[in-house]
Amino acid sequence: MLNSALFHQFKRYSVKSVPIAAVILLANSMAVLPAHAHHAMGGETPQTALEGFISGLAHPVIGLDHFAVVVAIGLLATLKQRGFVIPLGFVLTSLLGTGLHLMGMDLPIAELVIAASVLLVGVFLALKQTPALVAIATAAAIAGLFHGYAYGEAIVGAGMSPLVAYLAGFTLTQLGVAAIAAWIGRAIVQRVPDQPVATLRHIGFVLCGVGATFLSFVLLNA
Repeated sequence: MLNSALFHQFKRYSVKSVPIAAVILLANSMAVLPAHAHHAMGGETPQTALEGFISGLAHPVIGLDHFAVVVAIGLLATLKQRGFVIPLGFVLTSLLGTGLHLMGMDLPIAELVIAASVLLVGVFLALKQTPALVAIATAAAIAGLFHGYAYGEAIVGAGMSPLVAYLAGFTLTQLGVAAIAAWIGRAIVQRVPDQPVATLRHIGFVLCGVGATFLSFVLLNA
């Protein structure tokens, strides 16, 4: 649970909007959970298109390491002109990463890169001056490749119908979550017009803590 001192700190900076509070509380809840892939079908390979679609829809949400990154890139998209390329690149390379997994190709230290990506996007948000669009988009694309590789584990051995449905499901979820996060980012800018970037930095610092927790979990269990 977030302690009272942290709430007072955000109050001091006039961070009072409901969207910001929702992000903070959500990120805080992530920090107590391990960073590993989750499966909507209880670990079973989807056998039908419906099962594949449901599994795909759920995977980016119940895998909180994945969810944290998608939320962050949605927020980052609000800070740049043509920022839509950031989540778009992530989603497209996640499809590629899933394909690599299904083809039996190995991406080394995938869990480590996934955990580090959570920390990295938090750092991007926390920086006073965010990196250039090309740097953020490139990092998001690389992260998407590894996150997609992890998604592939849940669909290995499935038939074509559940596979296609699974890809459609996690693509829709990622685009939806990124779009909602971008809406939250725009709401923050509108509610705190004098210091919108500073306000998003607060969220970035929370996500840095989340990412550090995920990364330490992976390193301690390596």
